Amino acid sequence: MAEITLETFTEVMDCLEAGTLRVAEKVDGRWVVNMWVKEVILAGFKLGKMVQMGRFIDKDTFPERSFEVKDGVRFVPGGSSVRRGAYMAPGSIIMPPSYVNVGAYVDSGTMVDSHVTIGSCAQIGKNVHVSASTQIGGVLEPAGALPTIVEDGAFVGGNCGIYEGTLISEGAVIASGVIITSSTAIFDSTTGEFIKRNDDGRIVVPPGAVVVSGSKPLTHGPAAGSGVSLYCPVIVKYRDEKTEGSIHLEELLR
Repeated sequence: MAEITLETFTEVMDCLEAGTLRVAEKVDGRWVVNMWVKEVILAGFKLGKMVQMGRFIDKDTFPERSFEVKDGVRFVPGGSSVRRGAYMAPGSIIMPPSYVNVGAYVDSGTMVDSHVTIGSCAQIGKNVHVSASTQIGGVLEPAGALPTIVEDGAFVGGNCGIYEGTLISEGAVIASGVIITSSTAIFDSTTGEFIKRNDDGRIVVPPGAVVVSGSKPLTHGPAAGSGVSLYCPVIVKYRDEKTEGSIHLEELLR
């Protein structure tokens, strides 16, 4: 790739904030990363210089974003921050205090609740609720790595952690306190089998799955049969009318 100039960096950041360019997008039903966009973002750290930003200090290439009424973003007072190069769609909501990092994409109708962190380059779909104190991990390096993705209509409960390029598929429900990483084994109690990684080697929560915290006993090694168990998210069912009713209640609260 040719040397990245400050002018190129600025153009790409403007496009990311306008939502006309994304770090990752779905093509023919498969998520692909636009590696060159990540490379431009990374170049911004080299191109920038340390400056005083009020009481904060950061590279001048990554200032805090501001919004106007015409943007259609409900940006509630109380200490939230959206970094340069992040997209917030019209109709999205940011409750305080929350943080949305560079390269992130938050689509329309989505609520970023209090104490939520949306990590660098994370892709959040339409009508998603990311509940209070949840962290959606960032994936900026390596440039070719797919980011953490939460697809349309998903619900992520409070105090969850979704990290390391995990994909939460459309309409899935993640109960409060669930942690999912690239090494997490997810058990599907409706089939009696563990969820296999996809062709990209990433953990994928299936569409409409309802996932709760669970455990699995140690079955190998000296601790086998000791009664000690390891953490394991469990799919207890797939969305039904009762689940839809709970999600609808959350919509009414908006």
